[in-house]
Amino acid sequence: MREIHVKELTDTIAQLCIDACHKLPESVIDGFHRAAEQEISPLGKSVLIKLIENDKIARENNVSYCHDTGLTIVYVKVGQDVHLVGGDYEEAVHAGVRKGYEEGFMRKSVVGDPLLRVNTNDNTPAVIHTEIMPGTNIEVTVVPKGGGSENWSTMKFLLPGEGKEGVKKFVIDAIKAAGGSACPPLTVGVGLGGSFDKVTEIAKKAILRDIGEHHPEPHIAELETELLEEINQLGIGPQGYGGISTALWVSIETYACHITALPVAVNIQCHAARRQTATI
Repeated sequence: MREIHVKELTDTIAQLCIDACHKLPESVIDGFHRAAEQEISPLGKSVLIKLIENDKIARENNVSYCHDTGLTIVYVKVGQDVHLVGGDYEEAVHAGVRKGYEEGFMRKSVVGDPLLRVNTNDNTPAVIHTEIMPGTNIEVTVVPKGGGSENWSTMKFLLPGEGKEGVKKFVIDAIKAAGGSACPPLTVGVGLGGSFDKVTEIAKKAILRDIGEHHPEPHIAELETELLEEINQLGIGPQGYGGISTALWVSIETYACHITALPVAVNIQCHAARRQTATI
């Protein structure tokens, strides 16, 4: 059994919040470069070049890549042979978000009550997903999720007979509805299967995959490719200005489901596909 003080968890999450907001993952930047090389729309190409420049400015000046520094989603994988000591686990996670957003000078975007709309002024509470894994380590992933893309995310129970084509239509319709409002070029996370809550969970987990990383099952990888091609034929383009770079990648995660159902969820991620991971 390995003991880990909750302060170490707090400090790790605080730094991850800052790093995630200040610099995009390398696979996203590589995606911008590939899209810029292929984009046929002059205006769309100019947008992609601006996004690359924006990332460079954010890194060099230690400032947020985007002013919307998001609702903080925190994934924590806790080794089953870890004993957290020194305080409450969930409060330690919230404290890390609080510290990171204060020290990183990031915008506070969370309201405590959905109807009263009073800002909590520290970007907490975070949304916490905890998973038990083998071992003596803790793996933490922080995802600052912007409102513009999250607002266009959606789910539906299809009839099983609608199958692959029904899934494709639902995903494409979701991207059409979002248009330029979700700040493309997008990363599109798709969940297939599970229950009402599970399908949305795995759709969000899908956006954690690196751009270019396919699902291991060939028929799912094929569906990812087909969706990416069809999305990029919609003509929405970077920031909605037209072109063939509406999405950088489509990632699909699946789970078993009931015989009567075909749940599908789409979690849209904007071009600021921020995330950082660390192991304690």
